[in-house]
Amino acid sequence: MSNADTVIAALRTGHDTLAGLVSGFSDDDLARSSGAADWDISQVLSHLGSGAEIARAVLQAALDDRPHPGPDFNQTVWDKWNARTRRERADAFLQTSQTLIAFYESLDAGTREKLRIDLGFLPAPVDLATAARMRLNEFALHSWDVRVGFDEHATLAPDASAALLHGKPDLLAWLGKADQLDGRSAVLQVTTTEPASVFALRLETPISVDFDVPEQPDGAIALPAEAWLRLVSGRLAPRYTPSEVTATGAADLDLLRSVFPGY
Repeated sequence: MSNADTVIAALRTGHDTLAGLVSGFSDDDLARSSGAADWDISQVLSHLGSGAEIARAVLQAALDDRPHPGPDFNQTVWDKWNARTRRERADAFLQTSQTLIAFYESLDAGTREKLRIDLGFLPAPVDLATAARMRLNEFALHSWDVRVGFDEHATLAPDASAALLHGKPDLLAWLGKADQLDGRSAVLQVTTTEPASVFALRLETPISVDFDVPEQPDGAIALPAEAWLRLVSGRLAPRYTPSEVTATGAADLDLLRSVFPGY
C-alpha cells in the first residue's frame, strides 16, 4: 500500500475502535475528565468532530481547485460545536468522523497520489498522505485522551504509532520548548520498539531528530514507539509511563516532560 493507503487504513481502525466506545457512553461518561487538561470527554469528541468537519471542507476545496476555506470558516465550525450539549457532541462526532474517513476511502489511487492540499498553516500544499497523517496524529492522541479517562494504562494503537513515528511533516521543533533547557544542550539516543527504530534527539535550538546517532550520546532513552509519541505530545506523565521505559545520562524524563509540555 502507498503511504496514503496506510494512513487511511489506520484512521479507519482508529475511528471504528473509538466509535465503538463512544456509542456506549452514558451522560456521566461524557462528563468525565479526559487526558486533555481542562477538557471533559465530550469536549475532546467535539474537538475531533469539528476537526473532521474542517478537514473534509479542506479536502473538498482541494478537489474542486478552490482556496482553503479560511479561518472564518474554522471559527464558525468551532462555535457550532462548542454550543452543543455533551450528548450532541458525541452523536455529531460519530457522524462527522465516519463521513471524513469514508471520504478519504472514496478517493481513487490516482487522486491519492496526485492531489495537493492547502492546509492553511503550512508554507506550501501537501500530498494526501501528509494531510491524512496530520489528521491521524490528532485522532490518535485525542482518542488516547478519551480512553485514558477510563483506563490509565491506555496506549496508542500500533498501526497509528507505526504511521506516525517518522512521518512528515516533522513538528518536533514546534512541539519542543527549547527555552526549558536553560541554555543546556544534549544529544540523546532514542530506541523504540513496535516499531523498532534508533535515532537521535537533539536538545538544542531548534529541537530536532535525525538518524545520525553519535557513538557516545549524552544520554539514552528506550521506550515503546507509542510512548515516544505520547512523550513529545505531553502525554507521558509519571502515572501514564510504561514500566519498560528506561532513561540514562542526560535523558532525564522530568526535563523531557518540561521540554514537551503538550497541546
